Amino acid sequence: MDVRRTGRIFGWLFIGTFVTSIPARLLFIHGLHATWSDVRFIPGATSNASLKLGAILEFGLIVTQIGTAVVLYPLARRQSETVSLGYVAARIMESVFAAIGIISIITVVSVADALAGSSGAAAAALGAQGNTLAHTYEWAFLFGPGLVAGIGNGLLLGYLMYRSALVPPRLALLGLIGGPLLILSFVLILFDVYDNGSGPATLLALPEIAWEVSVPFDGVLNAEAIELLAHRRKATLIVAGNDLIAISAIQVMLGPFANVPVTCTPNGASSSWKRPRASLIQAISVPRK
Repeated sequence: MDVRRTGRIFGWLFIGTFVTSIPARLLFIHGLHATWSDVRFIPGATSNASLKLGAILEFGLIVTQIGTAVVLYPLARRQSETVSLGYVAARIMESVFAAIGIISIITVVSVADALAGSSGAAAAALGAQGNTLAHTYEWAFLFGPGLVAGIGNGLLLGYLMYRSALVPPRLALLGLIGGPLLILSFVLILFDVYDNGSGPATLLALPEIAWEVSVPFDGVLNAEAIELLAHRRKATLIVAGNDLIAISAIQVMLGPFANVPVTCTPNGASSSWKRPRASLIQAISVPRK
């Protein structure tokens, strides 16, 4: 497996979740003529174009969300197959809530079209239906990015990144802290302590936001490490934070088209919460490909 290539793909897909999700949310709010904390349906005030474009972007979010989990799984399973599968499941469930939101919003478009030629009791019924659909979208948004993301991107991904050292351990702690805070915020919103999008909700979401922005990694090794390794191509012993980093280092020393050599022997050491996993990988007679 090309660890660097996998890291790049994961990073771009993770960035894609932001590129699609935030504009989609803003387009939905604009299309409903609503606010971040008060999403509702106002008869005659919808913008169908904004709602349709937002639905397309939201579908892109589904693709990138599931993509991040699928791409990361082969790497993350080396740390914990159970947690890795949990992360894949969490991303799929988050995408399910996004799909519920898409269908609700697209149905709002149909209601708005039908409302244009209605009056009296029929118009009132369509208005109530549109408002119900808008609230269904808002609940799906709350359960998806508001709850499942705290479990998946926060706790599970934070744990995997902490154990694997694909990102600095202190950075991974942001996810392990931000996830529970996001879940706590969801519970407080659910019981009407404050509204979604309010000051307290934003404050509790900040650690999770900072973590997700920092997650994308590019090939495990930074440019400085690659530059140093370029001058040590004859090394036979590599000491690294974990097997993935060591394998990536070997690939750099061999060249951009190298595979993990079969002569590499990983020897894992014991690990604990306070002590990141350490590994040795011995590369013996590794030819350039």
